[in-house]
Order: sequence, then structure tokens, then C-alpha cells
Amino acid sequence: MKEKIKKIAEKAKAAARKMTSISTGEKNKVLEKMADLLVEKADFIITENQKDIEKAKEKGLTSAMIERLRVDEKGIQKMVDGVKVIIDLPDPVGEIEKMKRLPNGLQIGKLRTPIGVIGIIYESRPNVTVDTASLCVKSGNAVILRGGSESINSNIAIAKVLNDAVEACGFPENALQLIDITDRNAVNEMLKMDEYIDLIIPRGGHQLIRMVVENSSIPVIKHDKGLCHVYVDSDADLKMAEDITFNAKTQRCSVCNATESLLVHGDVAAEFLPNMVKRFQDAGVEVRGCETTKDICPEINSAVEEDWDTEYLDMIISVKVVSDIHQAIEHITTYGSMLSEAIVTNNYQTSWKFIREVDAASVYVNASTRFTDGGEYGMGAEMGISTQKLHCRGPMGLDELTSTKYIGFGNGQLRE
Repeated sequence: MKEKIKKIAEKAKAAARKMTSISTGEKNKVLEKMADLLVEKADFIITENQKDIEKAKEKGLTSAMIERLRVDEKGIQKMVDGVKVIIDLPDPVGEIEKMKRLPNGLQIGKLRTPIGVIGIIYESRPNVTVDTASLCVKSGNAVILRGGSESINSNIAIAKVLNDAVEACGFPENALQLIDITDRNAVNEMLKMDEYIDLIIPRGGHQLIRMVVENSSIPVIKHDKGLCHVYVDSDADLKMAEDITFNAKTQRCSVCNATESLLVHGDVAAEFLPNMVKRFQDAGVEVRGCETTKDICPEINSAVEEDWDTEYLDMIISVKVVSDIHQAIEHITTYGSMLSEAIVTNNYQTSWKFIREVDAASVYVNASTRFTDGGEYGMGAEMGISTQKLHCRGPMGLDELTSTKYIGFGNGQLRE
């Protein structure tokens, strides 16, 4: 196993060197071929995905997990649409920025370059294979993909289709490789290949993220758990607040940017919560509330301390009544995962206080937390959502998959 993964990493390193000189036109040609083949081979991909779905059902995986696994015609079209957006985006590689002339006449600036070899470790969602491959092609990076065992058939099928496009266009061989070993030790071996792999991006549950961070000798950009909140302020439009909160929880509850906790200002709680709770319950959402929430809506379940710190990824929401925005921000600071947070308010000063003081990758005023997504941000796709602060934060698109190097142009300057 170790030798197989080492060979994959070596080949990726060799491919990455070749990719530094690939033109934007050549990259886009590969992406166009990928989009065409995804449509052409849709039945093959769906058939292979069905094998994973059946195994998931046999293992008794949750409906939320099975939803994340599923690939249908609509899902493939969404992948294709994402690839086409990436084709139309400007290529960041080769951009020169902050060029300046020093007093000695030397010109110094920054050239944007690919990172090199990117390893991505992900669970469940086969669309990540397409998102990652297309972003890495456009940003000039070689990529090593290691998906979860639950989606192995889907990932192998999609990787084959994408590599057919790579081969047909004469792109550097081994620019896109999939580790098809389902043994978890394969991840540990991958994390030791710092001689070849420049960056690791884990996408999945909290346990996977922690394991990668604790065991990797390669720099990691982590996509931590998504414990997101909506705070309904005393100056909120309550109908808007109801619609936003409902969307943030129910539009797709199994993803990281779905809201898990609702915070409501005490001045509007009695007016807002009865309708909100009924709407949730009618949609099949279990509501767990603090004592004040339960006093207003006695039919709900009581929340315990664990609820404030739980990423449900399911049709469950915790609700807490707070005295003011200060308590709301304190709660988010204590329990939030710094991914996606929202306030509903018509007060300009309050909205900016929330924006300034809430420490998260994306902070919204009067909008759903569900917008934290590369596709929604116009990136076409994303490698993940970084919840850390170096070197990038939030959805990771083309720019975030590049680095810079200083370049200098002189005419014989010597340092004194």
C-alpha cells in the first residue's frame, strides 16, 4: 500500500511540474471535454452510483447520508454546469500584481502560480470528484483524490470519465489520480507524503478533519464542522426572519451550511416563535428549545447543553431566546464553528456590529446561511470551505488554489 501511494504521489509531482506551462486555452479544452463526457457517460455513472446506494442501505446508513451519496441526472447536470462556469472564469495563474520600481531601478512584483500537488480527502459526496478535478485543472494543480469507501464505485466511475477527457486532450498524464484503496491506512500513508504533496484539504465529518490535522506532515486547510446560527433581532422583519430560518434549516439539512441553532431576541420571541415552531413541525423538523422557548411553545422538546454544540445534519433545530445581540454573539462565539452565521434585522448599526464581531468565514445580514458555497459565490465549484484564517478563508475557488512568488526585473543591479 505504501509503495502504491508513493508512486501516485511521485507521478503527481511530475505532472505538476509540466502543468506550470499549460495555457489557459489548453486547460479550458480539457474542461470542455470533461463536461461533454459527463453528459455522454451519465448512465454509466448513475449505474455505478446505484451500487453505492444499495450498499449504504444494506449497512443501514441514515437517509441524510444516502442523500449525500446519490447521483442522478439532475446531479450530473449540476456538475456539468459547475465545470462550464469554471471554463468562463479568468485563469489566475500568471497574473502579475503589485509591480513596483525600487529606488535602485529594480522592478519587483508578485506572480500568481499553482500550489503544485493537492491531496483531497473526502467523504460521501461523489460530486466532490468533479468539483476538485475541474478546479485543479484550471488552476494548474495536479490532484490526488481519496474519497470515502461508501462512494468508491461512484468515484472510480467519475474519475475514469474525467481521465478519459485528460487523455483525449493530451493533458499531462497523472494530473488527476484517484486512490481506490478503501483501507483507512491509505489516508495515513498519504498524509506522510510531504516530499511530493504540497497541500491537504479534508472534507467530511469532524472526526475525519481532526484525524487529518493531527496526523498530517503536510500543510492542511481544514473544513471544520458546520454549526451555523440564525439570530432574529428585535428589529427584524419577522416574516422575513421566518422565511430565512426555514430555508436555512430545511432547504438541505444534511450539509455544513445548514442552520443548526436559532437565536431569538426576547422582545420578539413570544410573537415570532409560535408560527416559526409550527412551520418547522409541519415540515417534520424536531424543535428543541431552552426554558423560555418551551414556556412559549410547550409542545416542543427541551434542549440540553449538548444541543448547543451539536451539528445535527438532520431535521432537528435547537432554539434559544437571548436578551440582546451581545448574548447572541457570545453564544455564537462559544458554540459556532466559524463557518456561516446570519442575523435578521432592519437596524443598520446592529447589522454592522454582528458583521464586525462574529468570527466566521461568511456572515450574512438578512440572508440564509445556505449561501456559503463556491457555486453560489460564482466560483463554479469549491474545494471546500476553509474555516481557518491562513492562507484562505471561506469557499475555496481558483484564486485560493494558487500561491505567489516574487519576481524581479533588473538591468545589472547589485546589492551594496
